[in-house]
Amino acid sequence: MCSIVGIFDFKEGNSAQLRERALKMSASMRHRGPDWSGNYCDGRAILAHERLSIVDVEHGAQPLIDCATGSVLAVNGEIYNHTELKKELAKEHAWRTKSDCEILLYLYDEYGTSFIDKLNGIFAFVIYDRNKGTYLVARDHIGIEPLYIGWDSSGVTYVASEMKALSTYCEDLMEFPPGCYYDSSLGRKKEFTRWYKRGWMDAVPSRKVKPQEIREAFEAAVKRQLMSDVPYGVLISGGLDSSIVAYIAQKHSRLRVESGDKEEAWWPRLHSFSVGLEGSPDQAYARKVADHIGTVHHEITFTIQEGLDAIRDVIYYLETFDTTTIRASTPMYLMARKIKSMGIKMVLSGEGSDELFGGYLYFHKAPTPKELHEELVRLIMGLSKKDCLRANKSMAAWGIELRPPFLDKEFVDLIMGMDPQQKMCGEGKMEKSILREAFEGAIPEDVLWRQKEQFSDGVGYGWVDSLKRFTEEHVTDSMFAQAANKFPTQTPTSKEQYYYREIFDELFTSRSAPSTVPVGLSVACSTPAAMKWSKDFRVDDPSGRAAIGVHKQSIDTSR
Repeated sequence: MCSIVGIFDFKEGNSAQLRERALKMSASMRHRGPDWSGNYCDGRAILAHERLSIVDVEHGAQPLIDCATGSVLAVNGEIYNHTELKKELAKEHAWRTKSDCEILLYLYDEYGTSFIDKLNGIFAFVIYDRNKGTYLVARDHIGIEPLYIGWDSSGVTYVASEMKALSTYCEDLMEFPPGCYYDSSLGRKKEFTRWYKRGWMDAVPSRKVKPQEIREAFEAAVKRQLMSDVPYGVLISGGLDSSIVAYIAQKHSRLRVESGDKEEAWWPRLHSFSVGLEGSPDQAYARKVADHIGTVHHEITFTIQEGLDAIRDVIYYLETFDTTTIRASTPMYLMARKIKSMGIKMVLSGEGSDELFGGYLYFHKAPTPKELHEELVRLIMGLSKKDCLRANKSMAAWGIELRPPFLDKEFVDLIMGMDPQQKMCGEGKMEKSILREAFEGAIPEDVLWRQKEQFSDGVGYGWVDSLKRFTEEHVTDSMFAQAANKFPTQTPTSKEQYYYREIFDELFTSRSAPSTVPVGLSVACSTPAAMKWSKDFRVDDPSGRAAIGVHKQSIDTSR
């Protein structure tokens, strides 16, 4: 986890002034990379970097420069298959570090832009080709790592890991699209090329996948993402997904210790973390999982007042006014601070599973496998604005890297390429049944078959209920009636979202900033398109308890 800044397309005489600007922009994101700062500047490009050192702690500072070609690299992320990719290089290169990121320079040298789909990792990077005077910007397949791009009134191009670095200077800004790259040598400004293209994005797949294949593929994904030279941990919510991740991480941590693996991490005892209100359902189940798999477990308890007090900071760091995201991010943000205090720099978590397998409770109402699959595609393609944003930025606010193995590129391709009939639920069949079957015996039975509980609910139902009451008190009926006039673009759909939007607009002044946040009716985290699936979907509330007739403690505020 790091941050990057790039400034391009400026007049040569402006480089000194823009370099100072780049340093200020980079400093605004130092929470992402508190370990070191670096910058590069010439008459055509400026790159700045804030580093969180995870791999090759001593020598991996950036920007990195290819000694042979002069190309300059700044990257935020991790390349899990860098060792395998090194074997594919045809040339001899003057390696300067043991960083997983340096290989990007040499892949670019040998393959041009075609190398990007070879990567398995989470990344947002900029490569400045000093010989050609061009630059390449790219983002990972799903948008796990954040990236924004903007332009000022004189046509200067800026890229940065977080919007706050751009908002002051760019009236015209946007999220850099996931799974895409921008190659300035093509001469098509503001046009992006999609590198992550798969058949499942446009057609309904028919391949049958067995539970054992899922288990083996996911174990491989988790093992890849254990790559670290610093202490790491796991997040356990007490639900299915994070519990499976923790089980596999603990299994491989033990194997490495028992085998005397020379690559054994500095942190041979795996630490796990959970968060919730006093007496929350998640805490109890998380404790049961931790006891079962044998992690050193830490329960972090917060109060409703502590959560309410943190909202403004959460909106600042998360850069959103999306209701679901803020509800879930606040406990996660508070937990991250505690984790940081214990010396952990990287954690694994369970994000992405529900979008792959159809795990949200509204999927019980999916009318056909085709519609289920199409909804999953919509969810996957929107993760960069929702769960990926929440998970990454909540942790990065305190200098912690989060890795979501369910969103491993190879695993995503396997699960999204399977027949959606295997993911159908309802009529007595539980959501994500095939994933549960794949991990029979790995975690406690009552956790393995626990009903889906969205994180913002699982930390304690009092959290969401209190947020609703709190925002109702601060946003009057007359204020909400004028929402469309006050916020003509991305108009809030609830009083709660109205409250968050007011804070957002105070913090991010660019007129384009609100366009980076998705707005629309939702039930239990659905997209607006899925609201037509059932007559019961009449509550505009992303809580899982809004899945009336499905959630065991469902609520209906429409009556």
